[in-house]
Amino acid sequence: MKKLIPVYVRVPVIFFSVMMALEYFIDSGDRPAFIKFPMVSVFLFVFLFLLIAIEITVSAIDNITYHLLTEEQKKMLEETVHVSIKDSVWFQKLMKLLTKSEPLESETSILLHHDYDGIKELDNTLPPWWVYLFYGTIIFAGIYMVRFDIMGADNQEMELKKEMAQAKIDVAEYMKTAPDLMDEKSVTLLTDPAELAIGKSIFTTNCVACHRADGGGQIGPNLTDDHWILGGGIKNVFHTITNGGRDGKGMISWKATLKPKDIQHVASYVLSLQGTHPKDPKAPDGEVWVDDIKPVTVAAVTAADIAPIKK
Repeated sequence: MKKLIPVYVRVPVIFFSVMMALEYFIDSGDRPAFIKFPMVSVFLFVFLFLLIAIEITVSAIDNITYHLLTEEQKKMLEETVHVSIKDSVWFQKLMKLLTKSEPLESETSILLHHDYDGIKELDNTLPPWWVYLFYGTIIFAGIYMVRFDIMGADNQEMELKKEMAQAKIDVAEYMKTAPDLMDEKSVTLLTDPAELAIGKSIFTTNCVACHRADGGGQIGPNLTDDHWILGGGIKNVFHTITNGGRDGKGMISWKATLKPKDIQHVASYVLSLQGTHPKDPKAPDGEVWVDDIKPVTVAAVTAADIAPIKK
C-alpha cells in the first residue's frame, strides 16, 4: 500500500518525538533522563522494538493482501499508487475547500467584461483562509485597543520592568538560603555551638599550621586580639579567607578548597576566639578594628547631648 512517509523516516521521527517528550516532562537535572533513570532507557528500547515490530507486521499484511487481489484489482491499486499527491482526490478536495477557485472549464461564468490588451479578468472569490485571517486581525485589533488603550494593561516594556524587579527579589531571597552562593555581602555570623564546632573542625584541619590551635598566631597573625590587618567582623574575615590576604605575604585564597558555607563556619569560629587568652600569643598585627554598626545605649547619652527645651 502507498504511504506518504517512508518507514525509514516515520520510525525515527516517532521514536525521537517520544524521547524528547520524556526529556521534557521528566525532571532529570543536568543529565538526560535516559541516563539518570535506567527505566526510561528500558522503556525507549521496548518502544523502539514495538515500532519496528508494528512496521514489519503491517508490511507483511500488505504483502498478503496484495497477493489475494485479482489481476484487475492489482492493476487498479498500482494506478492509485502511482498517482501523485496533487492529482489525488483528497488533495483536490482540500484545495477546493481552501481556495474556492473555479475549474478551468467553468471560468467563462466568472469572466468580467474587461479587456486590457487581450488580458481578461476573472471574478474569483477571495480564498476562505485569507478572509478568515483578515477577520481575525480585526478582532485582534479590537481586543488589543480595549485591553491596552482603554483598560490600561501593562505593555511589553512595563511587563519587562516588573519581571526584572521580581527577578531581583527572587535572586536575593534565594541567595539568603543558598550556602554555595554566599558571599561577603550576604554572609551572617554564626553563634550556635554546633555551628561553631563545625568551624573549629575546619580550623583545626586547615589553619593551625599558621595560627596555632588556640589562635594565638605563629606564621599568621594572632586571632584572639582586637587587631586586624584587613579588617574584622564576619564580612571582612569571610572576604579574607575567601580571596586571601595581602599579595606576596598574606594568607592564600581558600575559595578553591572550601565551600562558602565552610568559610562561614570557620570565619565565625575565628571571631569566637576574640577575647580568649592563649599561651604566648603573637604580638598584635594591623590596627584595632571597630565595628561601624553599634547599637546606641542609654549610657552613651550624656547630659551635654540633651538640648534644653524651650517653652
